[in-house]
Parts: sequence; C-alpha cells; structure tokens
Amino acid sequence: MIELLDEQEIRPMLGALLVEKAERALSILGLENAIVSLLLCDDAAIQELNARWRQIDRPTDVLSFPMLEEALVPYIEGEQPWPDDQKQADTLIGDIVISVETCVRQAEEWKHTEIDEALRLWVHGLLHLCGYDHEEVEETAFMRQREEAILQQITSTQTIPLTTLHDDR
Repeated sequence: MIELLDEQEIRPMLGALLVEKAERALSILGLENAIVSLLLCDDAAIQELNARWRQIDRPTDVLSFPMLEEALVPYIEGEQPWPDDQKQADTLIGDIVISVETCVRQAEEWKHTEIDEALRLWVHGLLHLCGYDHEEVEETAFMRQREEAILQQITSTQTIPLTTLHDDR
C-alpha cells in the first residue's frame, strides 16, 4: 500500500497516476501488503531534506528513508526478490520523496513521459528501501538490472538505458 502525501502543485494529477502504477512494482517485489510513504514535493523541499539528512545542499530527484534495520533484499541474492519469510505484511518499510520539479525536467531531457520518469524514480527509491544500493560497481550494476526489469513491466514506453542517467545520489 502506498500512502501518498502530495505537496507539489506543478502536476496535480501525477500523484494519483503514479500510485496506481506504482502498486504494480510492490507486487512484482512481493510486497503487496507492505506500506510505503510517498511524498511528492518541489525542488526546494527535497533540497532541504537532502541537506538535513545527507549533508548535500542541493536538490535531487529522489530520496529514500528505509524504516527496517535489516535489508529486505541483499543485492548478492541474485534475481530472487527475497525469501517468502521476509515478505513484509502491513509494515511500513520506509519513505520515498520525489521532486516533481526535477522529475518533469528529467522526463523532458530524456524524452519520455513524466509518469514514466516518476515511475523510474519510484522504483529506484523502492529498491533502496529494500536494501539495494549503488555505492560499489557490482551493486550499481545489479540495482540497475533490477530497476530495468521492473520498469519494463510497469512503464508505458520503452525505458531509457539506465547507464545514460546522471547518478549523484
């Protein structure tokens, strides 16, 4: 389940569209009953969060704040999303924050739809909540592979190659 808090005014309908499609990503990962808090905001709000929690005083596209102490999906486990006994039911697994301002700019820059860019950011954030990361080369490759596999199932257009994306997170 996705709990949406939409504090942006740039694209009023984006939140509802995103939640509808983002639920599918939860299902793909076996998290139909997990709870994720999603905040849609502008660049100023995400910059404030980025500065406070990451000490990086600039806007970014997506931030993730995991609530579980142990990763649900260690990247070394291969393609298996996670064992059945680790599926989280009715548990808040974390918060995802997306800057709609940055989302709109990136969608235009990479010539795909705003909803597909929002879904890309959602999936990226969701995988961080599950324990995926991109600090090491091996981790980055594995995380991007998982992102691409999920995006191919939930986006309306062909996804852009993730190797072409900026990655300053």
